[in-house]
Amino acid sequence: MNIKSLQVFTHLCDSRSFAKTASAMHISPSALSRQIQKLEAETGQALFVRDNRSVELTPAAKKLLPVALRIIGEWQSYNAQVRGIDKELKGEIRLFCSVTASYSHLPELLSEFRIQHPFIEFKLQTGDPATAIDRVLADDVDVAISALPEQLPSRIEFETISEMPLSFIAPVGVSSFSEELQKEKPDWSNIPFIVPESGTARERANTWFKKMKIKPNIYAQVSGHEAIVSMVALGCGVGIAPDVVINNSPVKEKIQRLKVAIKPFKLGICCKRAQLDNPLVKALWDVAQSTYIAP
Repeated sequence: MNIKSLQVFTHLCDSRSFAKTASAMHISPSALSRQIQKLEAETGQALFVRDNRSVELTPAAKKLLPVALRIIGEWQSYNAQVRGIDKELKGEIRLFCSVTASYSHLPELLSEFRIQHPFIEFKLQTGDPATAIDRVLADDVDVAISALPEQLPSRIEFETISEMPLSFIAPVGVSSFSEELQKEKPDWSNIPFIVPESGTARERANTWFKKMKIKPNIYAQVSGHEAIVSMVALGCGVGIAPDVVINNSPVKEKIQRLKVAIKPFKLGICCKRAQLDNPLVKALWDVAQSTYIAP
């Protein structure tokens, strides 16, 4: 049993995919299978149950996993001390966030991180924040800035960095539904809504619709909060978006906030729990914990 075999084993436990692990570990699928078979021979136990569509851990694998993680962690700590890389970590972190988060929250985090770890590089991807956790689970990125969902996947570690208020917004001036909005009790079913396609903001909107006992007239479902603000400014409907997106929008003067209470959500950084054994990711995590004060 060697460190490489244990690293392959722990990655496969996390990915549940021979193809993904083979690609990530830069070995062929057949070589991966041989390493797992050798590990099974050494432990005297079957570690995985595999069919055409899935890979499942056996009870023996679940017992071995924490042992393997501890051994790998101790080995990495030893190497760091011997080579002195605890002071000069080098490598690349793949990071995902929304366009707005890239200038509302990321600069504060990275400015401090760059001071402490100047040799670590970032490969930044931006997109719809609703996909952040899925990208982490799919191993597309190492770390993401994401809203805390109602149900956090068990394999994900989440560190809160901010609380994000949400607002219902409407266009300024005359629109096909402006007269309805001016009523003391608007008939919300007659007002077009622009909502996120998925994600925590959509969950909050659905909860509000249910609370108000209305069947919403959905004009559009949009990927990305920035586009929602733009569509509202054009008079297409009433939207829901995080305040940080609204405040930083170039069209913020063309929208107005409605007096509708909606529950805020928590924003944070997330990664696979197993990734915290990666010294680069752990370094970023430590900086986030010291930089932000969770509400």
